Amino acid sequence: MNEHQVAEQILREVGGKNNVSGLTHCFTRLRFVLKDQKKANKDALSQIEGVIQVVEAGGQLQVVLGNKVEQVYDQLMPLLAEHINDNQSSPKVGWGTKILNVVTAIFTPTVPAIAASGMLKGFLAVAALIGLNAYHTDIKTFNTYIILNAASDALFYFMPIILARSAAKVFETNDYIAMTLGATLCYPTIVALMTGKNNVTLFGIGITKANYVSSVVPIIIAVFVLSYVEKFIKKIMPDVLKVIMVPTLSLVIMVPATLMLFGPIGIYFGDFINWAYHCIMNLSPILLGAFIGGIWCILVIFGAHRAIIPIGINDVAKTGRQNLLAFAGAANFSQAGAALGVFLKTKNKNLKTVAASATVTALFGITEPAIYGANLRLKKPMVYAVISGALGGALMGWGGSYGNAFANQGILTIPVYASAGTKAFICYVLGCLIAFGGACLMTVIFGFTDLPEKDSGNTGKQAINNHEEATATKQEKLTTIDQQLVLQDCDLKITSPVQGKAIPLAQVADEVFASGVMGKGIAVYPDKGEIVAPAAATISVLYPTMHALGLMLDNGIEMLIHIGIDTVKLQGKYFNKHAEVGDHVEKGQVIITFDQKAMEGEGYDLTTSIIITNSKKYAAIGATKKDYLKENSPLLYLLTND
Repeated sequence: MNEHQVAEQILREVGGKNNVSGLTHCFTRLRFVLKDQKKANKDALSQIEGVIQVVEAGGQLQVVLGNKVEQVYDQLMPLLAEHINDNQSSPKVGWGTKILNVVTAIFTPTVPAIAASGMLKGFLAVAALIGLNAYHTDIKTFNTYIILNAASDALFYFMPIILARSAAKVFETNDYIAMTLGATLCYPTIVALMTGKNNVTLFGIGITKANYVSSVVPIIIAVFVLSYVEKFIKKIMPDVLKVIMVPTLSLVIMVPATLMLFGPIGIYFGDFINWAYHCIMNLSPILLGAFIGGIWCILVIFGAHRAIIPIGINDVAKTGRQNLLAFAGAANFSQAGAALGVFLKTKNKNLKTVAASATVTALFGITEPAIYGANLRLKKPMVYAVISGALGGALMGWGGSYGNAFANQGILTIPVYASAGTKAFICYVLGCLIAFGGACLMTVIFGFTDLPEKDSGNTGKQAINNHEEATATKQEKLTTIDQQLVLQDCDLKITSPVQGKAIPLAQVADEVFASGVMGKGIAVYPDKGEIVAPAAATISVLYPTMHALGLMLDNGIEMLIHIGIDTVKLQGKYFNKHAEVGDHVEKGQVIITFDQKAMEGEGYDLTTSIIITNSKKYAAIGATKKDYLKENSPLLYLLTND
């Protein structure tokens, strides 16, 4: 499925971008507000690859795409650009989250280039060591080395230009003016002035001397201010002069402002962050290494690691070395080791497969499969990984390990840390081995609560049958969604995540869920504003508006819980979340609460649909006949294809 092509086809069939006055998306569908509904070709929309269903409801044209909705939405927004009505409110988030999102958005596009530069720098370091020790030749004087070394350094030298581009996209200002501003900071004459012995003046006013080559913070602040300056000039400038005068005045204002004010502020701010980091380093490199090595992957879970990545980038840009990712490497290897321990210890075939794959990916620096698929899911392996990562990081801190480039932490980037010297490099390698081996051994020796294998014989089925016969009344007997499912044949049972009145899915006032295109299931009209985990599970998706969430149950069931009809329009109002994406929750643990009375007071239907999104995996799915359900009452019964 090519998301860009799908986006173009959808946009064409809704009547083109000029017919779209608003677009949002929720957990499963794109929600178009069209100027003329008649221009939309619903039949043609239904035939587009990936489109599950097309629905008209609440003044919107809803295109149901399932789990591909975000990717298609991201492709649609640039196509709509200036035609979208952007007056729709967005979920309120705290300042900390906003800053983290901005930092992430600015640095994420640069990661491939940073990784490539780091890998190249690592290979050159190894080649230089081999040449010097094995052949007694300094290859750093060779033209080939000089050219390749320039390629590995160029990104960091011209960092203000690179970051100006991504910051301009984030702050929605002219990217070429922003890049020109960044290039000014790197211009050789400016560099010579700023690093020379004489004082520097601008319009007769003395300015703070600072070398902006390889700097990070100053250009981000400058582009942020540029976005407001540009908007102000556009407002006051006649249309006939905008093309020439807006960019001209933007540069005339921002170059002096950056050199006189925002640049020095950025330099001081960046220096302060690095000063604080290195103060801890100087106080106790062992403590800093243990802290980063232990806590790094916990920060990954919350996405908070992105907030400190600029420290490492800035260190490389300023000094040509960083130890942040050396310590983070211990954390990555510890996750790989814990996942390997899970693979060796578990009796669950599905978990064994997941752990094996996660071990390999973690060794190459991608830890999310190990974290979410095995270690965090089982809890104890995550603890072992944190302990081992801290021990490995502490050894690296003691040995003075550092890398000469900013590179992802895995087996391929070990050469990056070779230039630190024999002791530091040995400590880095031993730290990785301690993190990996320690986590693996602790997981195998001390163990964890294993996931049970799915019952495959009559014993398990008969146990379920006996339990139900002992506790069920005549009114509580199973009514099947699939007629061939009978109680004694079911393999899995799911309890209710919400308390209230049971409603057949076909009666839900939302055609997408009622038709079953998203999967089989049941609905509940709640009388308590609380959603709990129906079983031990990992939260795979939690929409920002909190009206819907996805769960990956430990037994393999994939579940969607959609609270109410069209409650996405509330944009998170009246909802509160008590867990985050990636969290592993236990049965009965509260995930979301909501103010039922307030929502009903605004006219919302709170019928909550509970869908098995991987329904095709199961031979049959049945539902309880009980009219009223308490939290953890039996809700759905599943028969596997085994």
